[in-house]
Amino acid sequence: MPTEKDFIPSIEQNQQIIHKVCNLYMNNAQDKKDLFQEIVLSAWKGYRNFKGDAKFSTWLYRVALNTAITFYRKEKRQVETTAYNEHYTTTISDIQFKEDEQLTAMHKAIADLSKIDKGLVMLYLEDYNYQDIGDIMGISPNHVAVKMNRIKIKLKENSKKYL
Repeated sequence: MPTEKDFIPSIEQNQQIIHKVCNLYMNNAQDKKDLFQEIVLSAWKGYRNFKGDAKFSTWLYRVALNTAITFYRKEKRQVETTAYNEHYTTTISDIQFKEDEQLTAMHKAIADLSKIDKGLVMLYLEDYNYQDIGDIMGISPNHVAVKMNRIKIKLKENSKKYL
């Protein structure tokens, strides 16, 4: 049976996962802190059921994403996403500016995605394979592949409107 003695070091070692999820789903610092605490609480409540079949980090991603998605539903408030700073500029070179412009467009396109799709993109960008993403999100690897293909098409289309 997992104990508090095991839980605290595991959370400390993997807290960057919680921070990434908080930054993805919340806009201001207080909301990020509240969500962080809510994720840790949810993880603690579910820790006794953690059997170690998956890595702790995979399990924590799942808890964090599920908590973030449902966090404000309880209070009937909308989850805000971080808007990309529209005043971002660079003067390094034309090539660098073009890359930054494309990156800015991609960030805006990602911000337009649904909460679930943002989570999928975050895990994909973290180099998780479809099997691991499926385990974290609670869907099959084939469903992950289908959703990722649709998301990629949507991101290509949506990023064009920001260029």
